[in-house]
Amino acid sequence: MTQRDHPGVAVPPPLIYFAFLAVGWGLDRQGVQLGLGDTLDLSFGLATELRRGIALVLIIGGLLLDGMSAGLFRRLGTAVEPWKPSTALATEGPYRFSRNPIYVGFAITYAGLAVAMDSPVALVLLIPCLLVVDRFVIQKEETYLAAKFGGEYAAYRDKVRRWL
Repeated sequence: MTQRDHPGVAVPPPLIYFAFLAVGWGLDRQGVQLGLGDTLDLSFGLATELRRGIALVLIIGGLLLDGMSAGLFRRLGTAVEPWKPSTALATEGPYRFSRNPIYVGFAITYAGLAVAMDSPVALVLLIPCLLVVDRFVIQKEETYLAAKFGGEYAAYRDKVRRWL
């Protein structure tokens, strides 16, 4: 039997974020049923221009962080996708501050999209989304990296936080 050379992540992480965002937006569009046929429509209560400005800053910031992080993987010649083998350990750039800057970037972009859609429910669902990513993606990746890179990864893990 051959040993697999990847973390064994079953679902691409962007799909996890997208699924939670879509469910939150869908629930928000349904409104909160108050009983007796009344529905509470939720919103952030922000002026459209302000909401769009906040959303734009968050979306661009998240995408820039993702681009910088993924770009470093490409420069190191290692795969960004968690279903492919890692050939190098990224510890520079955004990886000096977070072991998972791509997932932080996804979360920032997600928050921006939730604000853009005026969907408080979607924004609240970011919390369970991050728990799912942490448990079913990051933990698998960290177990894989510890086995693949040994002491080098352990030293990095001891020095840099998982999220921020």
